[in-house]
Amino acid sequence: MIYSFEKLRVWQKSKHLVKFVYRITSKFPNEEKYGLTSQLRRAAVSVSSNIAEGSARKSQKEKRRFYNIAYGSLIEVLNQLLIAQELDYLNGEKIKIIRSNISEISWMLTSLYKTTGEEMS
Repeated sequence: MIYSFEKLRVWQKSKHLVKFVYRITSKFPNEEKYGLTSQLRRAAVSVSSNIAEGSARKSQKEKRRFYNIAYGSLIEVLNQLLIAQELDYLNGEKIKIIRSNISEISWMLTSLYKTTGEEMS
């Protein structure tokens, strides 16, 4: 059985973001294991998890709430990646790629949110 969220392109893209974050954070220094690495991974997983959970909600208000949380987590991922870049854990090319992916997911999340009847905050 395929669930409705699995058909959403935004969920599929956010799942790829999780894999990308796991790959790049595996190269972070060991002292970041319980710091930036953990935070980044949790935030990335939160994006796809909240999209999935929101898609299963019955009311539009509930759906919007979870899509808004996913959006917030996406921005958190970007913030943490920018910090990682400043700490020289990531090079400019990786940031460029991931920023592009985050922009696309952001746009798709905003569109999904709008289909539930309101603007993204």
